[in-house]
Amino acid sequence: MSAAPAYSEDKGGSAGPGEPEYGHDPASGGIFSSDYKRHDDLKEMLDTNKDSLKLEAMKRIVAMIARGKNASDLFPAVVKNVACKNIEVKKLVYVYLVRYAEEQQDLALLSISTFQRGLKDPNQLIRASALRVLSSIRVPIIVPIMMLAIKEAASDMSPYVRKTAAHAIPKLYSLDSDQKDQLIEVIEKLLADKTTLVAGSVVMAFEEVCPERIDLIHKNYRKLCNLLIDVEEWGQVVIISMLTRYARTQFLSPTQNESLLEESPEKAFYGSEEDEAKGPGSGEAAAATLPARKPYVMDPDHRLLLRNTKPLLQSRSAAVVMAVAQLYFHLAPKAEVGVIAKALVRLLRSHSEVQYVVLQNVATMSIKRRGMFEPYLKSFYIRSTDPTQIKILKLEVLTNLANETNIPTVLREFQTYIRSMDKDFVAATIQAIGRCATNIGRVRDTCLNGLVQLLSNRDELVVAESVVVIKKLLQMQPAQHEEIIKHLAKLTDNIQVPMARASILWLIGEYCEHVPKIAPDVLRKMAKSFTAEEDIVKLQVINLAAKLYLTNSKQTKLLTQYVLSLAKYDQNYDIRDRARFTRQLIVPSEQGGALSRHAKKLFLAPKPAPVLESSFKDRDHFQLGSLSHLLNAKATGYQELPDWPEEAPDPSVRNVEVPEWTKCSSRERRKEKEKPFYSDSEGESGPTESADSEPESESESDSESGSGASSSESEDQDEEEDKGRGSESEQSEDEGEKKTKKRKKVAEGHGEGSSSDEDSDSSSSSSESEMTSESEEEQAEATLWRQKTPPSSKSTPAAKEISLLDLEDFTPPSVQPVSPATVVSASLVADLEGLTLTDSSLVPSLLSPVSSAGRQELLHRVAGEGLAVDYAFSRQPFSGNPHMVSVHIYFSNSSEMPIRGLHVGTPKLPAGISIQEFPEIESLAPGESTTAVMGINFCDSTQAANFQLCTQTRQFYVSIQPPVGELMAPVFMSENEFKKEQGKLMGMNEITEKLALPDSCRSDHVVVQRVTATANLGRVPCGTSDEYRFAGRTLTSGSLVLLTLDARSAGAAQLTVNSEKMVIGTMLVKDVIQALTQ
Repeated sequence: MSAAPAYSEDKGGSAGPGEPEYGHDPASGGIFSSDYKRHDDLKEMLDTNKDSLKLEAMKRIVAMIARGKNASDLFPAVVKNVACKNIEVKKLVYVYLVRYAEEQQDLALLSISTFQRGLKDPNQLIRASALRVLSSIRVPIIVPIMMLAIKEAASDMSPYVRKTAAHAIPKLYSLDSDQKDQLIEVIEKLLADKTTLVAGSVVMAFEEVCPERIDLIHKNYRKLCNLLIDVEEWGQVVIISMLTRYARTQFLSPTQNESLLEESPEKAFYGSEEDEAKGPGSGEAAAATLPARKPYVMDPDHRLLLRNTKPLLQSRSAAVVMAVAQLYFHLAPKAEVGVIAKALVRLLRSHSEVQYVVLQNVATMSIKRRGMFEPYLKSFYIRSTDPTQIKILKLEVLTNLANETNIPTVLREFQTYIRSMDKDFVAATIQAIGRCATNIGRVRDTCLNGLVQLLSNRDELVVAESVVVIKKLLQMQPAQHEEIIKHLAKLTDNIQVPMARASILWLIGEYCEHVPKIAPDVLRKMAKSFTAEEDIVKLQVINLAAKLYLTNSKQTKLLTQYVLSLAKYDQNYDIRDRARFTRQLIVPSEQGGALSRHAKKLFLAPKPAPVLESSFKDRDHFQLGSLSHLLNAKATGYQELPDWPEEAPDPSVRNVEVPEWTKCSSRERRKEKEKPFYSDSEGESGPTESADSEPESESESDSESGSGASSSESEDQDEEEDKGRGSESEQSEDEGEKKTKKRKKVAEGHGEGSSSDEDSDSSSSSSESEMTSESEEEQAEATLWRQKTPPSSKSTPAAKEISLLDLEDFTPPSVQPVSPATVVSASLVADLEGLTLTDSSLVPSLLSPVSSAGRQELLHRVAGEGLAVDYAFSRQPFSGNPHMVSVHIYFSNSSEMPIRGLHVGTPKLPAGISIQEFPEIESLAPGESTTAVMGINFCDSTQAANFQLCTQTRQFYVSIQPPVGELMAPVFMSENEFKKEQGKLMGMNEITEKLALPDSCRSDHVVVQRVTATANLGRVPCGTSDEYRFAGRTLTSGSLVLLTLDARSAGAAQLTVNSEKMVIGTMLVKDVIQALTQ
């Protein structure tokens, strides 16, 4: 890495006198680069024989591509290195070629033999990259070569290469659709693959190439259902979407069965028991002969799909949750659809883009299944910070959920929204009030009166929208609201919005018999301003004139003729045509006499009141979660959701030769290999932390999983442990209970054990605790049992108790020991069930961090003439300002006289630093002590805050300088989030130092204690036992500070700090090394 700058200098990096200087790094912005020297240094580096220079050049080129810069002119120089023996260079060359192979097809074809050799490379990454590049060359002449490569890769030993082959299939199909039959054979072969890595990719290829070949899914249906929990998130979305369409073609509608519930309840009840005893095969046959079942007694394969997708409602991916929600909405019985409501409401805390998509789907669901979201009504209340489109969608949902019970609450909310500054939102709110009045007759008068009050609003848009809605409401009961019509007629002088003026004129014309005195006068005013009105208003003026001519011709005959004459010569042809048509209709003539006799029936016919409906009413014919549903228009590639079949197809097509295929899978073999890792008895998991941390959730999965594979284990678990344990869930319920008892015995012996693996298991344990009430009861019982168990003499009581909540690793070691009963009670455990580790509200209640520095002297009692002052950093959030460090000030009066008027004088502080003073202490008696809390914003620096402590008689100059570790607050994140953020803070933002850990500092407890005592950081879960991760944010700027300690063998260790604040990072490294090596 360090050779590159030297090489650049050798090649003449500096310019001579009087010449412009050119930057050599194309990835650094290109401000100083010139066209004629562009990328010359990179080309020279790629032409050298040194692999280090080539690697440096390729890294810079890939960085350019990542920044969106064009590096296509380097293609000839890069493609020459495709045969490089250095594995790192070769991988980066393939990354570049995948990006530009389609643009530079001729040059890429010259290296095709090298790509073919790469397909035989012993390294799986090179084989996959070669296939990826080959499939990116969009030239029909190499289709046979691509076809052969895909077939070979589909049989590769590496699942990663097989996954890449599945990705290449749609590319080849789009290049040459004549290869479809051969590609279907490859898809069929890959669908039989039992690896989770391949499943999502091959289903995507199936959807692209042959979605109509549903017969390919039959044999793999149960396998896909059981693998679903372990597939990556992208694959889960694809598989769930495909299985939704599959289920709609293969199973009967559960809603049809509900209509036949009462015919044979006893038969259905006993039938379900027999089905469970006989197994899946007999259940399928029974389902075919007895269609009239209760909703939960359905085709076992239908139930398998619903059961195995349900845990994914707790996925961290919004796309997966949305996919499961649409599956349940389209496939589940009405009684079971409600489980998706809580998951969808959880997504409303996400980004606005996610909220928009989720609310679109909730708006559609809430029309048909209103009761599902009614308990979460308050979750749809609108925040002032929401974007307009989110506000309007939440309004839609609130209006759909409004009923006679909650309408007072909803209307109070609407009343608040009308005061908003967002005009589009206010207009939508007024329309929502109108819809509520239409749908709920009890509040119609209330809504109408409220809208009439809005007519006196200063905002013209509010008044205009109110007029339009009032017009629609008055059509329901016009006779009862003559006063409102008169009030609206008076508004014609003030309202200028065309739609509102047109609505008022229509109302007056339609109900002119209710206002016989006002209507002619309104027409007179409109005739006067006719030429200046908008087209929509002019048309309503013509209608008003015609209606008044038919009902009150004495007063309005001449006025009507005047209006029609004006309209006859209008610029708009619609108005001219309407005027001619109206004149012939209402004014009798020799030719049109017959038609004019029916003029009253045409103009004054009774009109039905408009029905105010949701714009989402007809969207449910599109599949929820699809782009077509979002746009309310059929998008390219959209596949219609099939209708339920009248009769269920033969369920035996899904039977495979070995029904319980998982017992013969590689999971069982892997478990046998790993058997020494566990304890002697087969049912026990031994003292390993993963087994100790979630016995209840595993026993629950044992009893629930009737299909033969563990489907409810969380995706956050360690993959090897998951696969090693997966086949345990195939045992009977009785064995599951025995295992639970054995695990409880193991927990009694090893309850005090701890390792960093608990963090990764804690999220899965907490997520599964909500699946059934049964599992919650088991966990509560286990927790109460553990509380009664006396703690081991070697363990710390506080750490022991908090470990029950899987939060042990986050507990700072300096917490004072507390009796177990006061830390965790049974009710607290029940309240905390289901919370994830990222829930910020949980942390302050359980953790009370204290600075390692303890109390430090601020003012000695001799210098303070009897007043002694100490201070300490409490590490608690400062209530006045979250950006300030909370400092506890301890005052003690050792003199014989009371000290009065203790306060902070006017401070002289460096730029950026500020102080929140403590309230004045009026009097401190002799021998008395007191405490005050003040906040200091150190502006992310270790500069001292200098200020004066004043009494009534004296002033003392004091100074508080913070350790760098006190300038931050802990952040709790998952391992993946930590790695993602760490990847963004590389290069200059990373400080790395090596150190040797003494013998006294090699245990987990001591390392965590010393790091957290030095810096106010939160522990991050880590999958390896010899690595420690901590995260925090600086209080003022909120910049991330990530600390990693890699403890290697023989005491050697490496400390890495990643932070945008390089000064803080450097100082933190120094302090932590000092704490660990002392």
